[in-house]
Amino acid sequence: MALIVQKFGGSSVADAESIKRVAKRIVDTRRAGNDVVVAVSAMGDTTDDLLDLAGAVAPTPAPRELDMLLSSGERISMALLAMAIHGMGYEARSFTGSQAGMITTAEHGHARILDVTPVRLREALDEGAIVIVAGFQGFNRDTRDITTLGRGGSDTTAVALAAALEADVCEIYSDVDGIFTCDPRVVPLAQKLDTIDADEMLELAANGAKVLYIRAVEYARRHNVLIHARSTFTSNEGTYVLGKGMTAPNHSKGEEMSDVIGKEEPVVAGVAIDRSQAKITLVGVPDVPGSASAIFTRVAKTGANIDMIVQNVQSASRGRTDISFTLPKEEGAAVAKQLQAEQDDLGYEQVVFDDQIGKLSVVGAGMRSHSGVSLTLFEALSSNGINVEMISTSEIRISVVLRDTDLDGAARAVHTAYGLDSDIEATVYAGTGR
Repeated sequence: MALIVQKFGGSSVADAESIKRVAKRIVDTRRAGNDVVVAVSAMGDTTDDLLDLAGAVAPTPAPRELDMLLSSGERISMALLAMAIHGMGYEARSFTGSQAGMITTAEHGHARILDVTPVRLREALDEGAIVIVAGFQGFNRDTRDITTLGRGGSDTTAVALAAALEADVCEIYSDVDGIFTCDPRVVPLAQKLDTIDADEMLELAANGAKVLYIRAVEYARRHNVLIHARSTFTSNEGTYVLGKGMTAPNHSKGEEMSDVIGKEEPVVAGVAIDRSQAKITLVGVPDVPGSASAIFTRVAKTGANIDMIVQNVQSASRGRTDISFTLPKEEGAAVAKQLQAEQDDLGYEQVVFDDQIGKLSVVGAGMRSHSGVSLTLFEALSSNGINVEMISTSEIRISVVLRDTDLDGAARAVHTAYGLDSDIEATVYAGTGR
């Protein structure tokens, strides 16, 4: 008997019929002889609706009360799902994050998991029940308050439960068949991957791939959790995210990773796109020691999360340079305003805020041992008349910033250039890919 953790997102439990469909899949897994623990998100757009409602009654909702409000969405879906399972003749028990032992830091809205003590879950499993847990939420022992985990919280909940319960696999369900070489909504000829290395998945998730959130992949890699990303709408095999020493379940433990994904690692595993970022350029920064430190000290005080940074000498004779950096759009305007207010102290000439950019990233473990990867990227962009504004690299990734209007065309051109196109179009069942 295996222990399987399953996670279903908002689009999978959007209405009563969807909940009953998910309940049947869970019951089928239980009927096959497995113990089942399920992490579930709020129904459909419930979280967004609750945020809108909070904003209507208070321009700046108190963080503690906002977490109390938002955590109710998952409680609704977990109870309804348990009811649907009961209606099919199986015992199911629902638990909030705090009841499930999800212990977090005290930060409201973006708490991090400190520990999982699933005592009540184990008791329920031992008594033969299917366990349903509200995703996205936890409990802080010091403040004794409910907390929420922020973006990707339900994915992270599922992986944390799988780690704490030593589950055989953590199945993350969405509206696509697994991890694709690019978003199939943008690149219809994207291929589904049978397996992907956890490091590659981390880079794809960090750079815009939507199927898995980076926090969940990080947690899985750290705690050696096997993730299986698959579709709610079919029983097809999905994509296994393999950490160090792992093999997919249909391969023997003695096989090396290279045997699982082919005799050699593919040079490029996938192409990711990201429209969530903006760019700030400080023009005419004094080209002297300490200037960059002073600028990013101010940026750090705003709490903004910086991604890419580029510095170019504008004019050696003037002793000035330009510094550009990217950050999330929702933080960009506030950071630009803060820097503008300190222009005299920092000594630069102008602040330029640009929220019409897109980021394209090429990811592949094979980059470590293959030359010419960057040449293929830049030739594909050049031949399609696409200008590159910023470049960033890691050991297994190349990222470029482009005009937002060029992003989709660039993704298709680059995907083709690396030989990633399939012969048939990918199937997308509904929703956004999460």
